[in-house]
Amino acid sequence: MATKWIETLTGSLEQKKQYKQDKARIDALHEPYRSAAQAMHRYFMYYGGVTDGGTLIRMFGHLADLWERAAVDGMPVREIVGDDPVDFAETFGQAYAGRHWIDKERARLNRSIEDAVREERK
Repeated sequence: MATKWIETLTGSLEQKKQYKQDKARIDALHEPYRSAAQAMHRYFMYYGGVTDGGTLIRMFGHLADLWERAAVDGMPVREIVGDDPVDFAETFGQAYAGRHWIDKERARLNRSIEDAVREERK
């Protein structure tokens, strides 16, 4: 009962546990993969805007998978991210459809414009 109440306020405890595990996987990588993965992780925290916990957990898990695989294969960082790391990160992030913080504002904007148009027609 207490767990359900806490999760209502803070979100899924299982998701928080998974996030910490995936973050630890990134932090355990050897250089230069650790720095590159941490940079992408940090970028997603600002850019992504994903509000759905499950989507966010999947994205960070796949990010850890990507960099772990690259480290095992010894793939050069530039071969992964290409010449434009921002484009790579944003394309990667766009693959994770889910609710974003801006979705609520887009809906609010659409409603406000529709209300204004209805008012205008009166």
